[in-house]
Amino acid sequence: MKEKHALSTVSSHQEIEEFLKQAQQLAVPAQGNARMIFALDATASRERTWDHACHLQSEMFLQTRELGKLAIQLCHYGGLNSFSASEWLLDTNSLLSRMNSVKCLGGHTQIARLLQHSLKQTRQQPVQAIIFIGDCVEEPVDFLCQLAGQLGIHSTPLFIFQEGHDITAARAFKQMAKLSGGAYCRFDDSSAATLKALLSAVAVYATGGRRALLEYAKQGDPDILHLTHQLK
Repeated sequence: MKEKHALSTVSSHQEIEEFLKQAQQLAVPAQGNARMIFALDATASRERTWDHACHLQSEMFLQTRELGKLAIQLCHYGGLNSFSASEWLLDTNSLLSRMNSVKCLGGHTQIARLLQHSLKQTRQQPVQAIIFIGDCVEEPVDFLCQLAGQLGIHSTPLFIFQEGHDITAARAFKQMAKLSGGAYCRFDDSSAATLKALLSAVAVYATGGRRALLEYAKQGDPDILHLTHQLK
């Protein structure tokens, strides 16, 4: 039986706005020496998208070369209560090597565990952004929102990319992204180019802050503009 973590009440609109106000008062990422968590659902349903991510991950490093050094920690969950976090990786070959060693296995989502790990990391040393790619939510949403709000207080936004059309997951992901001060976007098998651009955009934000992201958005990609507009 899963351990239940639930808030006494569903987060109200007022509470969400309060989280966002506090997050807005924190500093934007400093240029250079940025840290970003790249987290993926590695349950069985995610195998094809994991392969997509392996092909696209190099773009995150390429787009930040002139902005400063980017360190990425790969996190994933899958199988029976399995969660893994890599060391902080500073180049695309190291990240790709770690990603290629992962096998997607059936199991329930462990998003709360991921968010708790992310909170621990950013309390030790600031993490400028978290990317999460997933397709469903099988945990108490209120607790996930509470954790996302805590990330917002620490100025660590969640950038959530949802594969598929699960309505329940979409609602949860949108609220989590908003509470953290981040952004949400959906993609599917036909939008690999979109995912490539969005992953690069988040890496640019993590390394150079909102100003660098706004410059990157001037390329005119509507998905990047939508992502930018969600940030407070």
